[in-house]
Amino acid sequence: MTKLRSMTGFAESYLEEDGRVVRAGVRSVNHRFLDLHAHLPEGLEALEPIVRRLVRQKVRRGHVDVFVRVETTGPPEVRVNMGAAEMYLEAARELKARFGLKEEPDLGSILRLPGVVEAGGTGDGSEAERIGVALERALGEALDRLDRMRATEAARLGEEMARATARIVEAVKGMEPLGESARAAYAARLRERVAELTGDGNLDPARVAQEVAQVAARSDTTEETSRLASHLEQFARVLETTGEAGKKLDFLCQEMLREVNTTLAKTPALGPDGIEITRLMLAVKAEIEKLREQVQNIE
Repeated sequence: MTKLRSMTGFAESYLEEDGRVVRAGVRSVNHRFLDLHAHLPEGLEALEPIVRRLVRQKVRRGHVDVFVRVETTGPPEVRVNMGAAEMYLEAARELKARFGLKEEPDLGSILRLPGVVEAGGTGDGSEAERIGVALERALGEALDRLDRMRATEAARLGEEMARATARIVEAVKGMEPLGESARAAYAARLRERVAELTGDGNLDPARVAQEVAQVAARSDTTEETSRLASHLEQFARVLETTGEAGKKLDFLCQEMLREVNTTLAKTPALGPDGIEITRLMLAVKAEIEKLREQVQNIE
């Protein structure tokens, strides 16, 4: 199985202990760099470094969203913020004295005021620390599942790309005899044309042959097909590597397209064999463009 990793995947996990459930979900899609977004419950923003450390251990490239939720499995823990309650009561007493009011402050109304009752205890440093330990375990498991999913997807992509490169290799091999035949036919046509234009025989035959050879060389596609074959060999080797292979594969696709386009620019002058070379190169170009689309999702 290929050692590559896809950049697309989703996984989640949860841990239940001490009357709470910590849920962690991870979603990733392709991106040029590692673009991480952590979505944490209010009051637990201090746990973001844990999230970033764990993600960087598993993911090198991609847009990654991490979603964390904390739920209680029993009666919620609540505490009264005595300082906030005291400030509200003092304000109520001042209003009563200033305007001569007789009503006493309503306890139920005071408890409903913002910041008086705090649920879940997330403001407690020790509580946040315990949640952080649970989060590390839950997120670690989610990232392991994500990694397995990304490896499975990359294996499928790797198999498809290997089949595509095999088809390209066969097409390039089919070009070799066509190229030799086209070069010979092109040189012969050039010699005939030169003979027609220099019928008086005043030109040096050796010099004519040299000029014909130079012009024919400019339509020779041997160099392009040789480089294309070399790029294909490198592409196959990179498919078996680890690390950030996506950027290398994308670069090789660009180079292969460059060689194909240069070859296509030369084929109009090659006669009937040039037509067949053009057909093969257009098919190769279509395969490389498909390869490049698949490579965009490789880490």
